[in-house]
Amino acid sequence: MADPELPEEGELVVCTVQSVKNFGAFVTLDEYGGREGFVHVAEVASGWVKYIRDFIREGQKTVCKVVKVDEAKGQVDLSLKRVTEHQKREKVQSWRNMQRADLLLGLALEKSKTSKAEWYEKWGDVLVEETGGLYEVFEAVAADPEIFEKRKIKASWTKGFAEVAADNITPPSVSISGVLFLTSSAPEGADHIREALIACEKVRGVKVQVMGAPAYRVSVEAPDYKEAEEELKKATTKALDLIKQRGGSGEFKREGEKA
Repeated sequence: MADPELPEEGELVVCTVQSVKNFGAFVTLDEYGGREGFVHVAEVASGWVKYIRDFIREGQKTVCKVVKVDEAKGQVDLSLKRVTEHQKREKVQSWRNMQRADLLLGLALEKSKTSKAEWYEKWGDVLVEETGGLYEVFEAVAADPEIFEKRKIKASWTKGFAEVAADNITPPSVSISGVLFLTSSAPEGADHIREALIACEKVRGVKVQVMGAPAYRVSVEAPDYKEAEEELKKATTKALDLIKQRGGSGEFKREGEKA
């Protein structure tokens, strides 16, 4: 059985560099109780490394990839060169979110006198597994303050959790857009187009921007892509149906498509 205090091969881990030698660097794994790991000089950077401290220094916090785990010896071999800048940024942000979420959880449970251990055992493990992480639980609650009620979770900590989420977390969102082309040769054509755009913008999260007749940019912001696509389709369909009812014509194209 794998040691729960050891990372898995291929995993990205946040590290603090403790000691740098010519043959490599010794680091501690911040997410694993300060367990030690080692980055061989061959895994520090691509190509020949003349001065290892040009790439890694004592006290530096960085992200490494786990290349080998020896459970019997408790040894973790790491690579710095196998981590892209994009992966590094994402991992550091995820780690910071995790730390922040843990602090927020303490605040959320404080008033109800609920311990973190009890919270995780009765509710937290399930919520974290479903959302993907503790920070994601806070995001879900910030986006929908009634989520606990909908899930029929009745506990003294839910009110404090919702309050902390509302005060500290900005709900995640995505934005998509496209171009709506509306034309009308009727005497009241301009009014008809205006009606169609107003109908479009009444859909939740939708904004309309005039690009220059007959083109109008339609954008929508929603918690996820599925909902964003649904709202965008609903809004543009309303506009197209209305303009066609008035004798005009229209077409919708996603950004990048040719009209």
